[in-house]
Amino acid sequence: MDQRIELRHLRYFLALTEELHFGHASQRLHIAQPALSQQIRQLEKIVGVELFRRTSRSVRLTEAGAAFRPRAQSLLDTLAADVDEAGRVGRGETGRLDVAFITSATGIVAGHLRAFSRYRPEVQVKLQDGFTTDVLAALERGTADVGIVRDAEKRDDIDLSLLASERFVAVVPADHPAAEGDRVHARALATDPLILFPRSAGPKAFDTNTQPLRNAGVDVQVAQECSNWHTIVTFVAAGLGVTIAPYSVTTPLTAGARRLELDGPATVSRIFMATRQGDDRPLVRAFIAASASAGHARTRRPPR
Repeated sequence: MDQRIELRHLRYFLALTEELHFGHASQRLHIAQPALSQQIRQLEKIVGVELFRRTSRSVRLTEAGAAFRPRAQSLLDTLAADVDEAGRVGRGETGRLDVAFITSATGIVAGHLRAFSRYRPEVQVKLQDGFTTDVLAALERGTADVGIVRDAEKRDDIDLSLLASERFVAVVPADHPAAEGDRVHARALATDPLILFPRSAGPKAFDTNTQPLRNAGVDVQVAQECSNWHTIVTFVAAGLGVTIAPYSVTTPLTAGARRLELDGPATVSRIFMATRQGDDRPLVRAFIAASASAGHARTRRPPR
């Protein structure tokens, strides 16, 4: 005989512990009384001891049966909880979502996470930040489920959905000659040291960011490479150079720096949600749905 305890053994045992009557327990379980008796005997054989003391007039638990009862109930309760948990994970109601993002989109990321936390409050969200190339690489190797990137190049295995668009501005030290006005042409910054992230952080993002300079015929040479916009703007405020930045990273603006509107052809920076192509998992779908409620594909137009 197969000596494994099965779920029916536990269900039948617990029903009998509550009824202490084979007839009543079998009616409750919707099985024949002889079948219930057989299953209880089988359980006792597996356990190796009697669990019930039977007489012609009564059924009562033995000491072993009384000890086994809470354990049997705990096993069934745990299984029920595990089944419920698996179902909720499968429906995207719980679990863990890994989100990778660029720091220059922190404000947008915060809004989408806030919407998602209301939509799926029991989901654990793990965050990781990095350059656009880092975010896309995390998606491709499976260490991120969703990415937020800026001016990303197209990849065959990645889907990009527009979240926001914004203009570029110049950021100069407060004592820069151009800081006396509100606008500047990129060619006026040609001789200033340029502070920016490295091109390896995202080739398309770098080229888009420096487009105003190249449109003005400026030979783009980065004097100081930094890994995040906060550091870049801080160095500008310290008088170490100038930069071209998406508007959002200049609000609020570090003391000692000035934000100037750019004259010349407009260049737009675009922020995307990135997911693996064909990724139809419930948690990913839930994040996309929550993002839609947070303002999917809206265009950011800060006051000039």
